[in-house]
Amino acid sequence: MKLAPSILSADFSRLGEQIEALARGGAEYLHLDVMDGHFVPNISFGVPVVASLRKEAERRGLNLIFDAHLMIAEPAKFVAPFAEAGADIITFHMETCENVDEARKIIDSIRTQNKKAGVAINPDTPIEPLLRLANHIDMALIMSVNPGFGGQGFIARTLEKARILRNHAPNLDIQMDGGINLENFERVLESGVNIVVVGSAILSRSDIEAATSAYTGKR
Repeated sequence: MKLAPSILSADFSRLGEQIEALARGGAEYLHLDVMDGHFVPNISFGVPVVASLRKEAERRGLNLIFDAHLMIAEPAKFVAPFAEAGADIITFHMETCENVDEARKIIDSIRTQNKKAGVAINPDTPIEPLLRLANHIDMALIMSVNPGFGGQGFIARTLEKARILRNHAPNLDIQMDGGINLENFERVLESGVNIVVVGSAILSRSDIEAATSAYTGKR
C-alpha cells in the first residue's frame, strides 16, 4: 500500500512544512488535485504551484512522487506543462475523451514526456474503459466521490469497480480517491486498491505527521 495525501485540504501558506510532515509520516506520493472550473465546478491550482512545490520538496530533501490528477476539460493541452513542472504521474479523466482511442493518444503523449500515465473514472462511469486500457497505463484511478470538492462522503459501490479491475489486471496500480478515512480504509485495501488518496482526514488534523502515520502504519 502506498499513501497519496491530497494537498487540496492543506494550508497553502504552510505547504512546505506540511508536505514535510507528510513525508515524515511515511507518505510516498503527493496527490495534486488540479481543477479548472470546467470539468468540475471548482478551481484549485495549476502549473506554477506544482512547479514551486517541486522546488520546495527538493530543497527540503523530500523524495515524494508527484501525482498530478488533472480534473480539467482538455488534458491533452496540459500534459507537457505539468510534466515540465515536475509531475511524475499524470492522470486524466476518461470522461474528457470521446472514446478509448482518444484516451490512448493522451496516454502516448504522457509517455513521450517520460512520465507515468493514469486514467481516472468518476463514480457513475462504467469500469469497461479502464478494462480496455489496463495494459496501456501505469495507474487507474477510481473516484469514490464525485470530483470537485474535498470532504465528501465515501461512495461504497465504487469498491466493486476496484475488485473487477484488480481481477482483470493483477499487477496494475489501482488508486482510489475521495472520502477515505480510517473507518473505511481497510475495506478500500481489501477491494484491491494499492494507492490510497486521503485528503481532509489527514490535512485537517493538527498533527499531520501522526495522522499520516495512522495510515502508513497499517502496511
